[in-house]
Order: sequence, then structure tokens, then C-alpha cells
Amino acid sequence: MNWLTNYVRPKIRALYARKEVPDNLWHKCPNCEAMLFHRDLEEHLHVCQHCGFHMRLDPLKRMAMLFDEGQYQTVELPKSVADPLKFRDQKRYTDRLKEAQAKTGRGDAIVVGHGSVGGLPAVVAAFDFGFMGGSMGIAVGEGLLTAAKLAVEMKAPLVVVPASGGARMQEGILSLMQMPRTTIAVEMVKEAGLPYLVVLTDPTTGGVTASFAMLGDVHIAEKGAQIGFAGARVIESTIRETLPEGFQRSEYLLEHGMVDMVVHRKDLRATLSRLIDLLTRPVKDEVLEPDLDIPALSHMPRAEETAQPDAASNDAPQAQAAQPAAHSADRA
Repeated sequence: MNWLTNYVRPKIRALYARKEVPDNLWHKCPNCEAMLFHRDLEEHLHVCQHCGFHMRLDPLKRMAMLFDEGQYQTVELPKSVADPLKFRDQKRYTDRLKEAQAKTGRGDAIVVGHGSVGGLPAVVAAFDFGFMGGSMGIAVGEGLLTAAKLAVEMKAPLVVVPASGGARMQEGILSLMQMPRTTIAVEMVKEAGLPYLVVLTDPTTGGVTASFAMLGDVHIAEKGAQIGFAGARVIESTIRETLPEGFQRSEYLLEHGMVDMVVHRKDLRATLSRLIDLLTRPVKDEVLEPDLDIPALSHMPRAEETAQPDAASNDAPQAQAAQPAAHSADRA
């Protein structure tokens, strides 16, 4: 009986038992709803291979994609006040922060790292939309200031990759104060003569768009990213008109001069590498010799040789010519 219970029955159950399948093996594309295998999704940098839709990317995966050979070092950011206004809506703000920190495993919505891009040093500040919608609070402002100071110290360009819904309402006016603070951070980089590049991803809206996200020397946008200040429904209800197709998308903004280029995610590192090389390459002070056929100074004519005879000397030959004519008249 023990043999049947301990050996035979478990073997029979193992044959008919359902095997547990992990839930994260397949992902549905938000655009075309195609089912994507997780390995294929990683291989294509979280871009749908059917419709080309660019999905949101974790900041650490973003940095591994941008830096050479995926090698970089993250920077520890200064801690800020967790709940300065003691804010509470349906939940306490402190509880929301703890949930977001447990979900993402990071302190706030920004990650700063440094490494090399195309063999040149660079500092990258990337946002995490999964942390309370990538909203900008005091911690994000501190993170961008830290990234700007590090870029100036390293004499390296600053690359910012925003993915945010705007200011964080739980911090009220203190969140809006981060708009001028991040603008000051950008000015620090530009005053040092260093490039400031912005990679606009989906979504980039609100106070982020109204501050540091639109102050770059070059604005690169991923394909299909939503970029704007207010939402499309708010704009339609305000102006009482139907917005054109593709409004607030990367391609629409490129046509209207709001961004400089729209780049596929697989080409992003090469594009940044080329831009950083062009903007940081030292200018050589070369003296260009004009390609003109100028005669040597020894063969130049003298001033007296080129001088024109004056009016008196011009009249002298005429007078000499008139004398023979006078003698011939006397003989006649």
C-alpha cells in the first residue's frame, strides 16, 4: 500500500497535472494587438515587428541600449523630502510612493548614468513612466541638476530621455518650481559649451514639455511618440475643432518644425554617436591658402613703369608734330 501511495500515485498525477506557464512569456502590442514572444520583443528592443509600434522602455534597458556594449554606471541621486505637503487624495502620497518604489525598484522616476556613446563620454538621464507616470517632482528636479553638474564636471554632453505625463500634482507648487530649476540645469550645460540632446519618447507632455524637454540643441523623437503640452481632448474642447490626424505625434511635429528628426529605436545609438562626435569634435585652426595665380614680387612692375604720363607730357609730342608743318608752310 505504501508503494502504491508513495510511488505509483505521484507518477500518475505528474502525467496529468497541468504545468504552470509563466504569465510574462507573451505580450500584446497596444497598437495592432499582435501577440509577441518575449524573446522576440527583447531582440527588437521592445518594438513590434508587425506594425513598428515603439513600446515604453525601462530606463535601465534604455541605458543599456544607448551606451557602448551596454556598459554604464548609475549615479546615486540625493534624497529629497518624501511628502512636503502631506498630500492625500484617495490614498496618502507616502503610500503611493511606497507602491511605486516597490513596483519599479527605484527611488523615483529618473535614473542618471554615465558611460561612453560612440567612444565618447556622455551622461544620460532617463525617465521611468512606470513610476507614477514619470511625473516630475522635487526628486526629478534634483536628478536633472545632478546630471547637469556631472556633465559639466566630466566635460561630457548631457542626453535626457523624458517619458512623463508632466508635473506631479501631489507636490503642488513645489512640482511646478522644478520647471525653472531644470531650465537652470540646462543652462549650466550650455554655458559650459557642452551639447544638450533630448530624445523625446512616448509620452512627453505637460510641464516636462514646457521646460527642459524643448530646450535641447537637437531634438530627436522616437517613431509614433506622443509629444505635446495639453491633451488632445482638452484642445478640441477648447478650440471647438477637430484636430488633424496624427496630431501631437512625432511625424506631425517633424513636419511642423517642432523636432529635428524622427529616428527608429534601433538607429538611436548610432544617431546619438554621430551627433556627439559632430558637436564635440575640436575645430582645427588651419590657415587656408588661396588658390590664386599671383605673380611673385620680383616680377611685379615698378611704380614708375606703370605711371601714366601727365597732361604736359601728352601735349609735347603734339607740339613737335606741329613744327614741321609750320616750316613747310614758309617754303610754300
